[in-house]
Amino acid sequence: MSAPQERTALTSRPSLYTYALRLAQDRPDRPFGGGHPLPDEPPEPERDGPRGKRAFAAVEAALGPLLAGPDSPAAMAELQRLLTELPVHDGPLVGAVLAMTLDDEAAARAIGRHLTRTGTTRRPVSVGLALLRRLGEAEDVPYLKALCGLRGLFSLAVAALEPLDPQTAALRQLDARISSPETRPLVDALLSGDRREIRSRLIRQPLGARTIAPEPARWIAEAVGLAGLPGQGPADPRLLAQVGRLLARMASSRGTQPELLAYREATAAFDALVRRAGALPPTTEHAVVLLALALDLHSGQAHVLPWRDGQREQLLDELGALVLSPEWAGVVLAEPAADAPPALRRRAIWLRHTTERVFRATDPPGRLRIEVAHPDPDDPGSVETRFLLDGRPLLPESFGHGPGGHPDHLLDRGALTATAEPREVKLAEAWCTEGCCGALWVSVVREGDTVVWRDWRRPGIPPSRTRAPEPPAYRFEAAAYTAELARATGDRGGEWPGWTMARLLGAALRDRPELSARWGLAFSSAYTDYRNPDTTVVTFVQRSTDSTGRWFTWKLADDGRPPTARVADALYRLAEEDPRGDA
Repeated sequence: MSAPQERTALTSRPSLYTYALRLAQDRPDRPFGGGHPLPDEPPEPERDGPRGKRAFAAVEAALGPLLAGPDSPAAMAELQRLLTELPVHDGPLVGAVLAMTLDDEAAARAIGRHLTRTGTTRRPVSVGLALLRRLGEAEDVPYLKALCGLRGLFSLAVAALEPLDPQTAALRQLDARISSPETRPLVDALLSGDRREIRSRLIRQPLGARTIAPEPARWIAEAVGLAGLPGQGPADPRLLAQVGRLLARMASSRGTQPELLAYREATAAFDALVRRAGALPPTTEHAVVLLALALDLHSGQAHVLPWRDGQREQLLDELGALVLSPEWAGVVLAEPAADAPPALRRRAIWLRHTTERVFRATDPPGRLRIEVAHPDPDDPGSVETRFLLDGRPLLPESFGHGPGGHPDHLLDRGALTATAEPREVKLAEAWCTEGCCGALWVSVVREGDTVVWRDWRRPGIPPSRTRAPEPPAYRFEAAAYTAELARATGDRGGEWPGWTMARLLGAALRDRPELSARWGLAFSSAYTDYRNPDTTVVTFVQRSTDSTGRWFTWKLADDGRPPTARVADALYRLAEEDPRGDA
């Protein structure tokens, strides 16, 4: 669009782009939360139009012809009129623009630029940003940066900016979203551009599961230029370890999307770190970092990154040679001392089991491989079931919104057992719960000598995200399938005592419902406490006549005895005492 056309499009009310520029100049101390508020807008008509698919169809029918035409003043005036009158709320309107078919991308790009640069209210600018999210180019970056400064447009503007300038987009996200005292100093250092301060703050930044979620971890990685850090100057073990921790946090399945797959420099960062991993002293902390990355290369998101032929396997070989070397073997393969504190025992069990799983497993590969994975020994809530089909992890590519289900349900209680009657099995659930972002379901059925996984069911996803490919039907030889279920169910090498206690006690209470029924209760679940994983939590429900219920929890701390002895004691206590006395 020419400069005269842009000037003609402006009215007496300044464009939101001009408004954002003025605020950036006059008030550079932009507040947190996505920027300055939008200016007051003229009242809009009530919108009580179609929703869902009907809304998308209405938007495409109304806007489709205009988005394929010229960005002339007359066409733009007609588009503005349609946007004002269209009885669809802003959310479905933007979603439809993100999803609709565009017959002429060049024309749609020009219209998106016109709306973004000259629009005077949020609705047309939002549509323009949605178009540029799909079609933006380098020349759009200055406009997108400016519009990131307006709170009502921040999410759309930063999403359009990310594929064009990921580092700046990450900085804007961190500035807008992060205010915690643990992480804000790093954000302020990044905004200052002081490289020495950035390095210092990054080295000191807590990067545990309870401090940094997967998405902010990716923002930090983008903002600091993570892939280039391992090769800068003499190897610094502190910095190398932090690079590994950020990669591990991005690889966590406890997020709304697979952040490691969204990080464009992930393969370069893995490669750079592994090449310098020998500079890390052989400590437990460093072993946890390297083995977490190895586990992800083996069966997680990192497995499905766009590697060069043989590159992933080479990195695993290099990590294996390092952690199995004499200097490291005493760290990763050490048996926990009998009197070691529970946290140290958990970590030692995890180190040994993960090393054996990734680098010493001798089981022949089959069509289906099921593995119980525990990606982070300091985050016991991360236990999940992973599925490798023809050697490739299923969930990162086919779902990606959360982890595989807990083995207690999928394996121990036989959810994956195949019978002649099809059964629908939930393989994975969104981290924010199924009610929010859905789950991955599959029908499991035995047909003669074959087990079939078919009729996949997945949630609808926001049009702003790329839909994962639909999994095909998978067919397995029944005897091999049954053997693999038995092998995976019997693999208890990664369990710590609290987990074993919860598993055994849960199974016993399901088999003996009379123990809780005598107190007017029904057993619900047994699991390890989120904050204290060496404590077993048992939940009961007391049903009432109106079908509602009251929930009770019974907490059993680890007293150092074997789990079997503790389970027997708990069952005896439940037979003699109402557990609500301890609830």
